[in-house]
Amino acid sequence: MNPMDSNQFTQELVQFSGVEQQINTNSNLQTLISLQQGNAGTAATGYLGKTITVTNGQAALQGGEADWSYALGAASTATTLTVTNSSGQTVFSQPGETSEGQHDFSWNGEDNNGNQLADGAYTLAVNATDSTGAAVTSAIASKGVVDEVNMTSGTPALMIGQMAVALSDVSAIDNE
Repeated sequence: MNPMDSNQFTQELVQFSGVEQQINTNSNLQTLISLQQGNAGTAATGYLGKTITVTNGQAALQGGEADWSYALGAASTATTLTVTNSSGQTVFSQPGETSEGQHDFSWNGEDNNGNQLADGAYTLAVNATDSTGAAVTSAIASKGVVDEVNMTSGTPALMIGQMAVALSDVSAIDNE
C-alpha cells in the first residue's frame, strides 16, 4: 500500500467499497430469506383443519388405523402390499387386490406378529406383477387432516398426527 500513489489509493478505495457492498447485499439477502420463511409459515396455516392427499406412499397411523388407496394400471396375477416404518423396516405385508383400478387398504397398525405398533408415519409399497412377470404400474395415496404446522426446520411441515408432510408432497386439498 502506497498512500502517496493516487492511482493505487483510488483502486484500494474502490475495492473496499465493493467489499462493503457485498457485505450489505449478503445481509439484505438474509433478511429476505427470513421474510420468505415467515411468509411460507403464514401461508401454511391455511392448511390447518383441511384434509390433504399425500402421494408419497406415507400415511399416519393414528389410534390403530392407517388408510391408503392404491391404483393398479392393469390387472395383476400377484400383488403384495408392504408397510414399512420410518426406519425402512418391513412391519407388515399381505396380498393385495389384483384387478385393475382403485383399491382401498386399511391397516390396523399391527405387525406381522399381531403386536400393536406406535402411532407415526408408515409407508405402503405395492408390488404387482402380470402373467409374464412384468411389473404393473401402481399409484399410492393417503389422506389426513392437518392439525399442526411445524416450523422447527425453517421450512413449514404439515403435521397429520406425528407424520410430517412437506408442502411439495401435497397433491390435493379438501375443505372437509
